[in-house]
Amino acid sequence: MEGRLRERRGAWDVFILYAGGGEKAEKVQMVPSGKGPLLNCGLGLESFPTSSLLTFWELEDLQKKPPPYLRNLSSSDANVLVWHALLLPDQPPYHLKAFNLCISFPPEYPFRPPMIKFTTKIYHPNVDESGHVCLPIISSENWKPCTKTCQVLEALNVLVNRPNIREPLRVDLADLLTENPELFRKNAEEFTLQYGVDRPS
Repeated sequence: MEGRLRERRGAWDVFILYAGGGEKAEKVQMVPSGKGPLLNCGLGLESFPTSSLLTFWELEDLQKKPPPYLRNLSSSDANVLVWHALLLPDQPPYHLKAFNLCISFPPEYPFRPPMIKFTTKIYHPNVDESGHVCLPIISSENWKPCTKTCQVLEALNVLVNRPNIREPLRVDLADLLTENPELFRKNAEEFTLQYGVDRPS
């Protein structure tokens, strides 16, 4: 068993405990700061509401110090595992408007990744027509339990500003961006102006 520090919260350290030579994350453990992980015990998912606690802390941190590309970050009082936010890209053509999105955390978080869905329509190769996003950092093969939501949101902002044509959800848009970037940008600008949300002042 191996313990890796995920974060510090006041007088507590939060560790992810790994088995199998550090390959398989199994438990989340909270111990007093400076004590290090207790490798022979720990609170597993069935005995400790880690997903709600971690998402509550992460939401609190992001609300206190939001990144410049994010506004209106909130969760339902009844369910801290579902967040809503407004994304403000800074590169054309998406910089003309803003985009609402929903972040859903599974009960097994941080052992399983969150899911991101745009609730505002967006003309983008990496976002399908239902709003689902192809974001490598939260794919099942790439996800790491030590990854924080702020890192996921940063990766999302980068992806929106700079589409990844190697992993498209909409091949037609990826092909258009490759073959005729000017037409793609024209279409994306018109679509953004039609469906995007007004940016807060």
